[in-house]
Amino acid sequence: MDFELNEQQRAIVEAAEVLLARHAGAARAVKLDAEREADSALEAALDEAGFLDVALGDETGFLEAALVTEAVARAGGCIPIGARALVAPGLLGRGVSGPVAVASAAIAGPVRFAAEARTLLLDTGEEARIFALESGDAQRVRSNFMFPMGRLQVDAGRGEALGPGSGERLRAWWRTAVAAEAVGAMRAALDVTVAYVKRRRQFGRAIGSFQAVQHRLAHCAVRVEAARWLVYETAYDGAPAAAAAATAAYVADAAEKVHAETHQLTGAMGFTREHDLHVWSMRLQALRLEAGGLASHRIAAARERWA
Repeated sequence: MDFELNEQQRAIVEAAEVLLARHAGAARAVKLDAEREADSALEAALDEAGFLDVALGDETGFLEAALVTEAVARAGGCIPIGARALVAPGLLGRGVSGPVAVASAAIAGPVRFAAEARTLLLDTGEEARIFALESGDAQRVRSNFMFPMGRLQVDAGRGEALGPGSGERLRAWWRTAVAAEAVGAMRAALDVTVAYVKRRRQFGRAIGSFQAVQHRLAHCAVRVEAARWLVYETAYDGAPAAAAAATAAYVADAAEKVHAETHQLTGAMGFTREHDLHVWSMRLQALRLEAGGLASHRIAAARERWA
């Protein structure tokens, strides 16, 4: 089995990273969090460069969209990248204009990017519905998760029904997109932790030189790498319901462990807002709970496999 990206895929990731280096980053994420806003400039730049429609390209598809989603999340981009690049094209077979929010009628509470979104994809059970959001459809609320949050105030019957089975398709793509974002956040959390243990000295040497620290980081790296390839395969295969649920369950579990280990290894500094780790660790908490959380993913995977 070939686990290497091809030349075109590497070029897409590299081009995205160049753009993200100019428009994203931890400092930008912190600024936007203070303002409780999404990064409209970053979304416009990615849109203009064609990254948000890569799933619908003649020579690209959902794997490439997953790569872009991961890259944006790893760079700390504050946009609804998973919903825009993966969920909308996967569910609708076409792109949409402007920010997209995804929500479930069965899950109460604030929704990521709801106040910024022009389009809402709502899971109502058997069917999904699409809404063109208007001013007043969502109220911005405070968030501790480094994502802008909004509370939706829409009539579920107002949207356009997407037909029988569309609810399951929405959930599958939603799980895949959230998993892709979580992989990017885990990679970033691991990156800043590795950098920290190389600098932090104890007993006259960098703590990263201690074998026990190296082993714990290696376990994190293995979990992240496994999560990456599960996401890639699920996206490449078009997000089958069982695979998407299993992938989301594994990624949610990996995210919990990586979150705990990175904070253990960075110590008290990792809990402060002065350290970049908080950007991705807070986002990981939101992503772990989205689309139903770990238990929901496991139940869905079992139901798809054995029901």
